[in-house]
Amino acid sequence: MNERPVEPEPKFRVRARHTESTVTVYQAYRPGIGGPAARTGRFPSSWKRERMTWIKPSFLWMMYRCGWGTKEGQETVLAVEIDRAGFEWALRHSCLSHYVPGLHQDEAAWRRELRRAPARVQWDPERDLRLDPLPHRSLQLGLAGEAAARYADEWIVGIEDVTPLATRIHGLVRAGEPERAAALLPAERPYPVADEVLAHPRP
Repeated sequence: MNERPVEPEPKFRVRARHTESTVTVYQAYRPGIGGPAARTGRFPSSWKRERMTWIKPSFLWMMYRCGWGTKEGQETVLAVEIDRAGFEWALRHSCLSHYVPGLHQDEAAWRRELRRAPARVQWDPERDLRLDPLPHRSLQLGLAGEAAARYADEWIVGIEDVTPLATRIHGLVRAGEPERAAALLPAERPYPVADEVLAHPRP
């Protein structure tokens, strides 16, 4: 019996843990913010909504960014379940985070769009269990202004502290047990984004 060839992973594709109505993204904060957020399901008043906040659908990219929850100020890793409609609103109202010649009309036009857009799309190399870069890219979504307010006040369905999970997976990786570590990873699948939702230039 001939096995079907494995299709290569597209360089740009949104991958996430998601249900019919929600998508899970990851962030990491100091315990003074992450702890109350996980307990109440909402960010505390010390969370600065006027700052841009970056959400990541990739668990392993978040681990790369926060060092498995060991970096200062990123000791509490949160899995934030948000409304899919809100997530797609942010994608629809986003701008690519950096200028790419040939993809934008010109740098001035890109800067004007960047100033107006409440969300930013950035594509970074996805990571493996050892946090080494992979050939395909992982989405980061920056939220500011209206997008950050909607995220905090309207889109959040639930917040879970997944720092213990990160610590356990990291321990298995360090112990040379990648199969057991991989079995604990959140199940991230391709996220069905319509072309018009993510109709933005990609590097």
